[in-house]
Amino acid sequence: MDYTYKDIAKMIDHSLLNPSMSDRELEQGCRLGLEYDCASVCIMPYYLKRCAEILKGSTVKASTTIGFPHGGHTTAVKVAEAQRALDDGGQELDMVVNISKVLSEDWDYVRADIQAVIEVTHARGQKVKVIFENCYLKDHHKIRLCEICGELGADWVKTSTGYGTGGATIEDLKLMRAHAPAHVQVKAAGGVRDFDKLLEVRALGVTRVGASRTADILNECKRRLGKT
Repeated sequence: MDYTYKDIAKMIDHSLLNPSMSDRELEQGCRLGLEYDCASVCIMPYYLKRCAEILKGSTVKASTTIGFPHGGHTTAVKVAEAQRALDDGGQELDMVVNISKVLSEDWDYVRADIQAVIEVTHARGQKVKVIFENCYLKDHHKIRLCEICGELGADWVKTSTGYGTGGATIEDLKLMRAHAPAHVQVKAAGGVRDFDKLLEVRALGVTRVGASRTADILNECKRRLGKT
């Protein structure tokens, strides 16, 4: 096998973004991410400060969303969200592009919107994942977004919020890896629900996945590695 448990666990952003989750469920989710030593716990913004407290001292990052899930917030609001998230201990921010502006092909607006969040986040030494929401876009939109994100120094390009009409597809992941420069990583979100699917997207060059079935995926990884 060409992977270790750590290789796989550090691909997973444990997703806690369902708006119907209670405080208790969010607390349990943070502790699950810690127990399984994931890459990050991606949580609703209001709970980020508590999430960062739980994860403090570990190698699991505290992460949250910006402009989620529709991307239509003004740039100033996205920047304010990012600043608050950074103040609350956020280390990775998953921002949604302005989907309407992408479809309108107002690339100057799209670039400035992404750049504003990247600049404030990088200034604090933290990282940004840029969410495209591919289910609404044509391939030429996705390609242009990959180019813009490369030029701006985004840390990841990400397929989806998980709350649109579709999630990560193999075709989109291949396209994004082909058109994003090497310094930009690719994250798959929506649809990676088991260990075999994770291995499939890993083979395409994906370095992160957003997952809610983290325990199932990583328990299967342990089983195959003979760790259970």
